[in-house]
Amino acid sequence: MNALISKKAIIFLLVVLPSLCFGKLYKGAEYRTKESYLYGRFEVRYKASAGSGQTSTFFTYNDIDPLTRWNEIDIEILGRYSNDVQFNVITPRQGNNHVRHQYVDFDPTLDFHTYTIEWTPDYIAWFIDHVEVYRQTGEHIQTMIKPQKIMMNIWNPVWEGWVGPWYDRALPQFAFYDYVSYASYTPGEGNIGTDNNFSMQWKDDFDSWDQSRWDKATHTFGGNNCDFLPENIVFQDGYMILCLTDNDNTGYIDNKEPYILSARARENLVTINFTEQIDQASAESTGNYAITNATVTSAKLLEDKRRVQLTVDGMAPDQPHSLVASGIFDTSPNSNRLFAQMVNITMPQPLSFPVKINVGGGATGDFLPDQPWSEEVEYGYQDGQSSVISSTQEIQGTNIPEIYRSERWGLVTYQIRVPSGIYELTLLMAENYFDQPDKRVFDIYVEGNPVSNQLDLYSTVGKHAAHTVTLSNLEINDGIMNIHFSTVKNNALLNGIIIEEIETGVIQGNAPEQSRHFALANYPNPFNSTTRINYEIPEEGFVKIDIYDVRGHKVKSLLKESKSAGNHSILFKTEKLTSGVYFCKLQFAQFFETIRMVLLR
Repeated sequence: MNALISKKAIIFLLVVLPSLCFGKLYKGAEYRTKESYLYGRFEVRYKASAGSGQTSTFFTYNDIDPLTRWNEIDIEILGRYSNDVQFNVITPRQGNNHVRHQYVDFDPTLDFHTYTIEWTPDYIAWFIDHVEVYRQTGEHIQTMIKPQKIMMNIWNPVWEGWVGPWYDRALPQFAFYDYVSYASYTPGEGNIGTDNNFSMQWKDDFDSWDQSRWDKATHTFGGNNCDFLPENIVFQDGYMILCLTDNDNTGYIDNKEPYILSARARENLVTINFTEQIDQASAESTGNYAITNATVTSAKLLEDKRRVQLTVDGMAPDQPHSLVASGIFDTSPNSNRLFAQMVNITMPQPLSFPVKINVGGGATGDFLPDQPWSEEVEYGYQDGQSSVISSTQEIQGTNIPEIYRSERWGLVTYQIRVPSGIYELTLLMAENYFDQPDKRVFDIYVEGNPVSNQLDLYSTVGKHAAHTVTLSNLEINDGIMNIHFSTVKNNALLNGIIIEEIETGVIQGNAPEQSRHFALANYPNPFNSTTRINYEIPEEGFVKIDIYDVRGHKVKSLLKESKSAGNHSILFKTEKLTSGVYFCKLQFAQFFETIRMVLLR
């Protein structure tokens, strides 16, 4: 059974019962409509809460008779991820798995984005920033026939595998909601949504609590580490703020100074991981850091605003080092200050190439064992369950069958720390469960680029047969290779990873001379019917340019031919494409580049 479904099942058994176990260590919040709605277009604009161990949500839920017919449609943003939004449909038939982890090219915790659910008798679709990114149809949609309330909450589940480890010092956490709107399903008579099949009924801008429409929850349920508290729903500056707090500091108040969760070294760099977003000026002041037997020469606040990267002289990899940080401010209205904190710097042993990982299994031969990802390790998975088939099962098409006999399914990401450079990545997979096509289908993204779309292992190679996906000339500039899995049907899986080193030392700002003459852009952007794609290559060679939609499906191949060194351009005519976000991917020799384009009709 899928891990997430089993978690939901526990909630289901307890959520409808009066709670007798108030007094939990933490306090969360839930805002829910009084009225229930059958079908419609449900939209929210919000900025999710950041950090491991918790989630902030927007969903619909049948709380009238869930014991007889559980109906729920979810958008859950897990603070552990910086590039993922989770969708789910929960139906009476829990044997089916309807979870989708949608890759996004932004961090949902850094800014506001618009998320929309369209629910009709025939499909449920999800939109991000007004662009449809995923749709479910099929028999399970026909069981979604119960009216549902609109809900939002923030809470810290007990399931670490799903949401990541929990840190008390990361409190408080806040999610900011700008508005929610509802449009009824009126096929052929509406004025918004897909095919104008929906009619706007109301929109709440959250200037205050509309007590005629909304309730503040006062319950808890099994698997939830917090109680929902009305005081943790605050209206301020045009936002509704859902708060996750301890017992003593409820509401939209942050009196806690930032805290360092970890510090780890790689060569002459030290990355510091804070519990919350911190002020850039104090974060980038080198005088606020001291390292034993070494000198801090520069400090840079990274994109997530919770990590700082120090450049250090004199670090000895075979000696212990400690870090003292002081004078660091957070970004809360109170501007809390870290006066001083000392931590030991983790000095990890880098991986040796080729890197081989037995995903879902233990160490075997020259393959490393599977392990969960954390700040302390060099590689690992996030979410998912491992399984192993018979050690005598024959696997076709491979001389390492033992690797294909163990797997991790339902995983969201696999991450490997590697020096900046160029690599060849091979993913090993086999279908060892389903014995017919269109049962397990999933997408794979590597470094944000779609590399395998609508992958159906049974259709591709059959059951108990090896399948590999290889990426050559994969450039890594941030020290972490990120592999992201998005399920279409049932659970994405992975059996093994092999990483070969091609070239190291290719880092942003200090790349080889050749890579400084490699570029890709388009104008105008956004555009209407056409846009001109401009690119530069350093020498003569074969160039490939493809266009993908947000689901990772290739929609057009623009170029496959040899080109001379220098600047070139090509006109992209959108023809029958609909409005939305598209990606233009250029491949040349060991380089590749992807840009985001917005088509507005």
